[in-house]
Amino acid sequence: MVGAGVLFGLFIGVASWVLLMAPGPHDSARQIIIARGQSLDSVTRELAASGVLRSALVFSVYSRFAGPVQAGEFDLPPRASMRDISRILRVGDVVMHAITVPEGLTSQQVVELLLNEPVLSGAATIPDEGSLLPETYYVPRGHARVALLKKMQAAQKKAVAQLWENRQRGLPLQTPQEAVVLASIVEKETGQAGERGQVAAVFVNRLRKRMRLQSDPTIIYGLVGGKGTLGRPIRLSEISRPTPYNTYTIFGLPPTPIANPGRAALAAVLDPPSTSALYFVADGTGGHIFADTLAEHNKNVRNWRKLQKQQRQ
Repeated sequence: MVGAGVLFGLFIGVASWVLLMAPGPHDSARQIIIARGQSLDSVTRELAASGVLRSALVFSVYSRFAGPVQAGEFDLPPRASMRDISRILRVGDVVMHAITVPEGLTSQQVVELLLNEPVLSGAATIPDEGSLLPETYYVPRGHARVALLKKMQAAQKKAVAQLWENRQRGLPLQTPQEAVVLASIVEKETGQAGERGQVAAVFVNRLRKRMRLQSDPTIIYGLVGGKGTLGRPIRLSEISRPTPYNTYTIFGLPPTPIANPGRAALAAVLDPPSTSALYFVADGTGGHIFADTLAEHNKNVRNWRKLQKQQRQ
């Protein structure tokens, strides 16, 4: 004959299992962030406070036998059972956050962007200019800023190496670093993806002919460095002001990149289209007009200045 104690134990076990498997009391998705080293008791209290547990005791007992929980941020679906929640915390996917770094930012600007990302942690020093690959990166909450910067540097090295290996032959570029420098200028010269190849080709043609690149963004970088923006139009006196970066006063490339170019700009520099264009000027719509000769270019510049005057009026 089965004793009352045994029957009571069986009853408690069955009841606990039913509670464990029953849909949760929450009708909407919830999130929980588990810190590294956080105790199961603390996790259980947070879950109970968020209203996802039918029994904190049952969840705690079951989870102690099921195994340790992970650190990280987790999504808990609506009506998830306590057994499902325990599994999610033990072996489920940690929530990943998208961190997008736009093309053309200086390394200082990238660090400032990362410092304003609340999901990241820790301090960060400014890497070498042009050593980061602008892309969207996915990281868990609490990811170290310095670790993300190292990931961006590794991605840049890999991308540059692949593109350099398959580069167009006969380019006036001696090293992968020179390609990064030129790509950074292309990145700052145009915001239109379809123009990157044309702009790159113009600069490649000018390098071949030993002409100055005469790129306005290099003037700006020579004046403000990693700040990236001048905050006003370039003054006439600044065009002829010598700096190591001012390609109106120096021949060839600046000593370092002036920003962090993306894959498309790197690809454009290392495989530019065939063209005889040597000049370009803004067309007033965000794009540029290209020219083969100085006379044609001067005409385009005059038209651009007329358009600017009309816009001001």
